[in-house]
Amino acid sequence: MIAPARLAAFGILLKIEQQAGHCDELLRSEVVDRLSQADRNLCTNLAMGTLRWQIALDARINELLARPDMRLDDEVRIALRLGAFQMLYLDRIPNHAAVMDSVELVKHTGQGFAAGMVNALLRKIAVAPRVEIPSSFDNAAAVAAAYAHPTWMVERWVLRYGLEKATAICKFDQEQPPTTVRLVGDGAETSLADEGIELAPGAFLAHARRVVRGDVTATVIYRDSKVRIQDEGSQLVAELAGHGENILDCCAAPGGKAAILAENNPKATLLACDVSRRRLDEMRGLLRNVRGARISYETMDAAKLAYEKQFDLVLCDVPCSGTGTIARNPEIRHRLEPAEFARQHSRQVAILLAGMRTLKPGGRLVYASCSLEPEENEAVIQDCLSGRPEFSEIGVGERLKALVAEGSMHDGSAAGFMEKSRLRTLPGVHPCDGFFAAMIRRQA
Repeated sequence: MIAPARLAAFGILLKIEQQAGHCDELLRSEVVDRLSQADRNLCTNLAMGTLRWQIALDARINELLARPDMRLDDEVRIALRLGAFQMLYLDRIPNHAAVMDSVELVKHTGQGFAAGMVNALLRKIAVAPRVEIPSSFDNAAAVAAAYAHPTWMVERWVLRYGLEKATAICKFDQEQPPTTVRLVGDGAETSLADEGIELAPGAFLAHARRVVRGDVTATVIYRDSKVRIQDEGSQLVAELAGHGENILDCCAAPGGKAAILAENNPKATLLACDVSRRRLDEMRGLLRNVRGARISYETMDAAKLAYEKQFDLVLCDVPCSGTGTIARNPEIRHRLEPAEFARQHSRQVAILLAGMRTLKPGGRLVYASCSLEPEENEAVIQDCLSGRPEFSEIGVGERLKALVAEGSMHDGSAAGFMEKSRLRTLPGVHPCDGFFAAMIRRQA
């Protein structure tokens, strides 16, 4: 009998391989929810770890195939990856268990003809030495090989951020990122402690807490939407937006940033727009206990906003490639192609221009993405400001200082996020996802 956690992880990996889902959504499915807590943890570890190390796993597997270019059915390839990951990167799983379940998985999916090959290949991996990651690197290709990233992607990061920071990004992507929560209302921290959740202070925000021990999603306070899981970099973008009276969040789902805008602006009106009605409906549930702003919801394409000079504060947290979130979404590295950045750029320019049109004179707009790529960040700002003298970019430095003065950010943190008057967080350099943010004002 195949272990339930391995069977669930196999199903998730197969769907991702066949472009039928995203890891974070699939790990919240009913199949996973029915597992015991221990099996849910193992399933998550197996699925995420196999995706993170897939490039290195495939390289090891291909070396042992009769022909390195041999075509393997998806079910066979995934069973091999799953078994190899357990033997090469996990210490607590016996090799024989990893081999046996991988063999049973190919039989379970009707690929029994490959059982002998899977068994033989994994037994060879079991006795082979593990690959040691070097302590230093000379070039992007070496970093990419060591940390299982596409070489072209790492070359871009080395060019943009330098070898040391690119290496830190890749290393961070291979580890389980910290689980960070946003405390909502009085007593949230005490309630979590009462339910066995151990917390530590956030790295740089006063309302953030890092989960040291326990499953927040199993608590009553989480189910009641009185605490939110939200990366600290994501929280920082919403804090950066600051204050307004009539606020637009034009790409609002899943709602974490809109919630912070509402909490920080208790007398404001807030319009949350998103192209997906389903995601907006889910967002209503998340924000049902948010005290403060009057929130309304509208299903709308952010590139076609039907408003003109109406809002004094706009947040454009645009859809993007997500290269700043690969630690949480490891499949991004396998799906992304360099040509995607131009397509994203065109869409982001359209969204930002639409958002700019909604600004009142004197109003402010925050443009943000969770991408590390200049085409989706600096180039978007440049293209949208070019030839539009009524708009200008303003530095985020004063707002970061204000967050420190307000007590929302720890003293001494602000300078570390500045890059040429814009906000920049880098995974591994900072203990959070990668975000870019810039601020634009319409002339009064």
